[in-house]
Amino acid sequence: MAMEVTQILLNAQSVDGNVRKHAEESLKHFQEQNFPSFLISLSGELSNDEKPVDSRKLAGLVLKNTLDAKDLQRKAELVQRWLSLDASVKAQIKTCLLRTLSSPALDARTTASQVIAKVAGIELRNNQWHELVGTLTSNIAGVQGQVPAHVKQATLETLGYLCEEISPEILVQDQVNSILTAVVQGMNSTEGNDIRLAATRALYNALSFARTNFENDMERDYIMRVVCEATLSPEVRIRLAAFECLVSISSMYYDKLASYIQDVFNITAKAVKEDEEPVALQAIEFWSSMCDEEIDILEEYGGDFTGDSDIPCFYFIKQALPALVPMLLETLLKQEEDQDQDEGAWNLSMAGGTCLGLVARTVGDDIVPLVMPFVEENISKPDWRRREAATYAFGSILEGPSPDKLTPLVNLALEFMLHAMKDENNHVKDTTAWTLGRIFEFLHGPTVETPVITQANFPLILSVLVEGMKDVPNVAEKVCGALYFLAQGYEDVGTSSLLTPFFQNVVEALLSTAHRQDAGESRLRTSAYETLNEVVRCSTEETAATVMQLIPVFLMELNQTLEMQKLSSEEREKQNELQGLLCGCLQVIIQKLGASETTKYGLLQYADQMMALFLRVFACRNATVHEEAMLAIGALAYATGADFDKYMPEFYPYLEMGLQNFEEYQVCAITVGVVGDICRALDEKVFRYCDGIMTQLLKDLSSNQLHRSVKPPIFSCFGDIALAIGENFDKYLIYAMPMLQSAAELSLQRGSADDEMIEYNNQLRNGILEAYSGIFQGFKNSPKTQLLMPYAPHILQFLDNIYQEKDMDDMVTKAAVGVLGDLADTLNANAAPLLRQSMFCKDFVDECLSSDDHLIKETAEWVHMTVSRVVSG
Repeated sequence: MAMEVTQILLNAQSVDGNVRKHAEESLKHFQEQNFPSFLISLSGELSNDEKPVDSRKLAGLVLKNTLDAKDLQRKAELVQRWLSLDASVKAQIKTCLLRTLSSPALDARTTASQVIAKVAGIELRNNQWHELVGTLTSNIAGVQGQVPAHVKQATLETLGYLCEEISPEILVQDQVNSILTAVVQGMNSTEGNDIRLAATRALYNALSFARTNFENDMERDYIMRVVCEATLSPEVRIRLAAFECLVSISSMYYDKLASYIQDVFNITAKAVKEDEEPVALQAIEFWSSMCDEEIDILEEYGGDFTGDSDIPCFYFIKQALPALVPMLLETLLKQEEDQDQDEGAWNLSMAGGTCLGLVARTVGDDIVPLVMPFVEENISKPDWRRREAATYAFGSILEGPSPDKLTPLVNLALEFMLHAMKDENNHVKDTTAWTLGRIFEFLHGPTVETPVITQANFPLILSVLVEGMKDVPNVAEKVCGALYFLAQGYEDVGTSSLLTPFFQNVVEALLSTAHRQDAGESRLRTSAYETLNEVVRCSTEETAATVMQLIPVFLMELNQTLEMQKLSSEEREKQNELQGLLCGCLQVIIQKLGASETTKYGLLQYADQMMALFLRVFACRNATVHEEAMLAIGALAYATGADFDKYMPEFYPYLEMGLQNFEEYQVCAITVGVVGDICRALDEKVFRYCDGIMTQLLKDLSSNQLHRSVKPPIFSCFGDIALAIGENFDKYLIYAMPMLQSAAELSLQRGSADDEMIEYNNQLRNGILEAYSGIFQGFKNSPKTQLLMPYAPHILQFLDNIYQEKDMDDMVTKAAVGVLGDLADTLNANAAPLLRQSMFCKDFVDECLSSDDHLIKETAEWVHMTVSRVVSG
């Protein structure tokens, strides 16, 4: 087999399907029969310069696929299989891989670089292959001319892939230093373009390793100088890679940039003005990234910087305003004639406007006097580019500055904008509709003191929007977006709003838009239905009859989509999209009408029909449609209450199928939420389904395949089930409580402290606490409360631990205090000795009594009384 591997690899790329299939089966058989020999053959093929490039490249790709997989469980198996290989086999393979870096064939070198990184990702994590970094860096450190250029290039590429593959803590600082030295040396202007490009791209991946180096002034100066020099390279790919490094540096090392910011501004301004578009876009991205950093800092600390602040705000954007804003305004005039913002196009004009919007959010009122002269000068110019740029500039600065600053300007501009919806140029109309949407989003609603929309101008606004929905798809889609925010401004206004008299006309206009022949373009159909949902959601009681009339309309449409036969793949995709949208509309209507006793009765007349159609939707194999149908069923369960029981025998198999859907984990997560809805609807009637539900939920928690985001809701679901079935949850305690205990311990392990992990930890803790709360409340006043006593010490210890960590968000704080009260209220005197010892009980509740959050404060007051009663006996 080893002798034939070249031909098999070539056959595996044959245009003849039978030849290809036979070759793939041969490779699979070889791998299963003798895995070590299989790997040695592949690595030998890759490293052999006498073999065809195509067979070498595929050998490397197959080798890489034996080391890595997207599925985490599969990946763990592949890692273990590699680690269990004989050391001599692994050494032979690694020797071949390193030798391939010297190959004249570029494809072979590149593939070898990727495979080396995958092997290193496994071995370095397991304290193996210590010599790799030294071996690679020695290829760069050689005397000029001694190491061939293509070897340097391949080595730098390998270092880049290596840094992408592993996390910084895996390497010691000496290894990091040697990598950075090699990479920065490769970026030297005396090297050839291929080497400099590989080095610059490698630096991009290595920046996360350079934290210690950025703390050292000399090392940081050197790295910054080399990156800035690379932005001036004659080779466009090097300039682009260098600016990508600058963008990454801006987010990783914001607090180290003060002494470089002027030079960086000059470099970026030159690129924006003179360079090719991909480079100019990255130059703008640098300033967008800087805005993101300062927005995050200002939101977190509110400008109140103390010695405790992780990073102070240096106000780089505010300092750069006088030069930065004119530079960005100039980019707005660089539109493309055929640009379509809905087709994923991205150009200088769009990037400049996006950055301008971020600048407005960063500096607030200070941007207005710098932008308004540009708007006033260009808004009426004959050249469409100037009119569109002025409109885009105005729309971009509507989030950030205070309403007091913007409202007078908007009042002056609104009528002009409405007339501009009849502009002869589609780009101008598109941007005008978008700007109107921004006005309605940020300067309209009950919280705005001086409304820009009044009884006097509302009819004109609405007539322009209804007419605008008949325009070309991209304009009509933006008009739907504007109407969405107009409707949202009337949420919770009471019995009537300015929209109420026009409600039926608006609904009819949106339905007509959704049914346009060209509604599939520019997301128009989706936008029309989403806007219709918002109009319904924010409607008042006066329009309930019109909302009710929509139900048979949507049911008929949904039924029609289910009757369609023999569809092409494109038609089926459109059918699935429409089914998802219709299920979404019905969900909103169910929630709206089900929330009021006066309208619920009329809604429930359609319940059987709706449920029958939702169940038929599950026959369609599309995750998005399943999500929407599940959400609609959850809403229907809430509305029908105990009567939902009659649907359960038919619905239960689909519920179980949703809980088993590891692959499309969003469907699984939504199904878990629907279980909660059903528990609240059916109460103790759900008990006969609980064995199956609990079995599947416990399997989900034990699975390595299921996305971690689904696990917190599953714990919350335990609480919903316990609340519904009360003391009958006793049969599940021996399974659920250890799971909760393990998850609680996991949430206390200090791993990565990044924002994403902290947020997930808080979600996990909240899910655990909601489970405990539901279980305690479910067992309250039951003779079986004694069954909970063995778990009480651990629960109180968990509360003590999270209190000591001091990184709870408000959601977890409220849930934690609530659990303490539920525990005391359910266990009563039995819990008194434990409560007396709890630090959480003694100190944290007192802290919560003075909380600014009234919900936390109210919960803490109840808990304080309950615990005091129990402890005092």
